[in-house]
Amino acid sequence: MSRALPKYNKRRVVVIGAAAALALTGAVVVNSALAGESSKGGATNAQTLAAGPGTITCPDVASQLPAVPATAKAEVDRNLALLQTQINEANTRLQNTVGQGGPNFVQNAILGPLQGKRESTIDRIAISIGRKGTKPQGLNALAKCALNAGGAANNGGAAAPANGNAGNKGNAGNNGNAGNKGNAGNNGNAGNANGVGTIACPDVASQLPAVPATAKAEVDRNLALLQTQINEANTRLQNTVGQGGPNFVQNAILGPLQGKRESTIDRIAISIGRKGTKPQGLNALAACTLNK
Repeated sequence: MSRALPKYNKRRVVVIGAAAALALTGAVVVNSALAGESSKGGATNAQTLAAGPGTITCPDVASQLPAVPATAKAEVDRNLALLQTQINEANTRLQNTVGQGGPNFVQNAILGPLQGKRESTIDRIAISIGRKGTKPQGLNALAKCALNAGGAANNGGAAAPANGNAGNKGNAGNNGNAGNKGNAGNNGNAGNANGVGTIACPDVASQLPAVPATAKAEVDRNLALLQTQINEANTRLQNTVGQGGPNFVQNAILGPLQGKRESTIDRIAISIGRKGTKPQGLNALAACTLNK
């Protein structure tokens, strides 16, 4: 009886020890799984931050204006609101196009067109103030905006405004994206690979009514500006052969050109309307096409 008891105790110790070891192994496995899951979740969060497109920031115009005549206030306020609308639309497009295009996509397709729209809107503000007061000068320096990538969304932090496009550098949305490497949009793009072509726009001068003598100088100046805008667009078309994706010409050249033409044509109509009947429907002449 006394000899059987030690054997029993020994077997009991072995069983208890095995159970403890099994429990410890299970704890290690569970902890490892949890650690792996936590690490995986952390990587997901980091990728989300890295892929963030950031936001577009623009200089404030309202604070740089002189005293606005009462007769111009409504028009100035309307155009100031339009400036904010333009920024909102650009930020929406920035969010909706993450991963598209090449390294200059944001600059060419979003920031560039936005600057063109802001220049036209700011010009209208200055003209409005100048009709009954002193026209402010140098406001177009406020037209240019920048991509504020913010934190992990920007590879290099403050480098975004300097490079104009740091928000796309190292962005997970563009890393290995077909929009960068071997994009078929550059192969056969009208105006990029198969001959650059030229930009053709409807003639505005031939569609104008009789121009009052007091408006002739301003109308002629804006008609000349329309031609300058076409020339600049054609130069840009030549200088950007092979850049961007299948919609590069439309987004980066034809779209901004249409915005500039709309504003210039609008100024022509306003000039004529001051001393005569303001022509209607001229903005239908703003859109241009690529003529290969």
